[in-house]
Amino acid sequence: MCFSLYSLVVRLRRLLPLLRAQQTQHRFFFGSSSVARQHAAAAQAVRICGLAGRRGLWMAALVGFGIGAGCVLAHDSASFTPAPTVSCSTKFATSNDPPDLKQAVQQSLELLRRVKNETGAPGFTVAVAVNGKTVWAQGLGLANLELRMPCKPDTVMRIASISKSLTMAALGRLIEAGKLDLDAPVQTYVPQFPQKVYEGEKVVITSRLLASHLSGIRHYEKDPKKVREDKAKRQGLLCAEKKRFGDGEEEVKSAGVVTPTAIEKSTIKKPQCDRGNLKTRVHKVPCENEEFYIKEKFDTVTDALKLFKDDPLIFKPGTEILYSTLAWTLLSAVVEGCSGQNFRAHMQQLFHDLGMSHTHLDEHTPIIYNRASYYKFDKRGRVRNAPYVDNSYKWAGGGFISTAPDLITFANAMLYSYQQDGGDDTLPGFLKANTVRTFWTSIPTGTLSWDRSGHFGLGWGVVDGRQKFGCCSHSRHYLSHTGHAVGASSVLLVLPAEMAQGDPPQGVVVAILCNIDGVGLNHTALGIAQIFERCYLQPGGTF
Repeated sequence: MCFSLYSLVVRLRRLLPLLRAQQTQHRFFFGSSSVARQHAAAAQAVRICGLAGRRGLWMAALVGFGIGAGCVLAHDSASFTPAPTVSCSTKFATSNDPPDLKQAVQQSLELLRRVKNETGAPGFTVAVAVNGKTVWAQGLGLANLELRMPCKPDTVMRIASISKSLTMAALGRLIEAGKLDLDAPVQTYVPQFPQKVYEGEKVVITSRLLASHLSGIRHYEKDPKKVREDKAKRQGLLCAEKKRFGDGEEEVKSAGVVTPTAIEKSTIKKPQCDRGNLKTRVHKVPCENEEFYIKEKFDTVTDALKLFKDDPLIFKPGTEILYSTLAWTLLSAVVEGCSGQNFRAHMQQLFHDLGMSHTHLDEHTPIIYNRASYYKFDKRGRVRNAPYVDNSYKWAGGGFISTAPDLITFANAMLYSYQQDGGDDTLPGFLKANTVRTFWTSIPTGTLSWDRSGHFGLGWGVVDGRQKFGCCSHSRHYLSHTGHAVGASSVLLVLPAEMAQGDPPQGVVVAILCNIDGVGLNHTALGIAQIFERCYLQPGGTF
């Protein structure tokens, strides 16, 4: 036995020079000293193991080599930092960024994380522009849960009712071209739409009434009695809130978060039971009617009119606000009648003119790169894939898909048009200033569902700046539109500068998209806009 151990030691001494020679060769081939460390570990293992014979020598060498390789891999993995899988950021700003930009981004991310944690939403994309320049764009969470694909700034999602604001821009171009009169009967441009009667009296529906939700045309609920009852209940809740909180304006916190209204809080239902100690999270779907989940494809917008053109009006036109996406389907037929062009082609040209290269009509067949998957919560609060729907019946009112940066581009064009004075040293706006001012003028009938201190304009929600009492709540003038669709929530918000100086646009624009329905985003967007306003437009502001 002693002789065998002695022979093993002699053989190892003879092998060491060969191992050193191989170290040099492998170091040259792999470009790393890790292989050399592996061979040294192998020699050391053979020396310690004391295995006898040729077979024992090779087995010991292999064991040692494996130990050395494992050590190297452990070392390399310890120094490797995996790429983030739930957040992807792209920043477009220049070197002229204010020093507080990083803090503004961190505070804004915190607001988004709060919403994500509270609602369980899979993913978000957000973009912010200040004075016409995109300063921040980022994805948070996952665009596809099954494939673990992260949200990115160029992730495409349904924008839902923000589509109304885009369609309003198309109507604005037709108004300026003299092809559309907002106050003409809708049958002037859509003769297929029947003359409507309310309580035995013939009534007139105009494009202005359609765009301001005053037409009386139903939303998804077909039963007029049920709609009136539901509206009466909501108005009763709103009156109670006004009595409790005075003028009903939202309280703005120091972090820029605006307190949700009681109406928005009611969108999350309390669970009926707690099965297996599972905290259920049941989100109220924007609409439970079957029509919300239509799978039928309509070849033209005129074909889609058959869904509602013969239904009775809910209210007399011009008397009551009744939010209606189907009214915008009728407006898409108006676009076709005025322009002599089908709605699809007309909007695609509009997107091209605006520079919105990632904005499309929501169709299932085309290949749309970076398109997110859509989700919903089941009755037990678990995330499930949203059902398939065909939105061709409501393209104008809720059927476009886009990215957050594309929506920023559109909003900047509207803000530029709103503020441009027609001077010789500036380019004309996409629309004339008076046209956008008409759209952004509030109609004092009814209130916005996403901010009760605001009212509807034409294709936009309008909150007028005011302060009722000294040293008290001060509501800022801003414009926004939220959206809720099958598997999607969204908001686009424009906060014009209070004292615009310099070339337009002056102000902050925020867009947020989410790939699950039932998530209120308006107050988060307003908070983010105020954070970036303090960062860029109010130097030295308190964070």
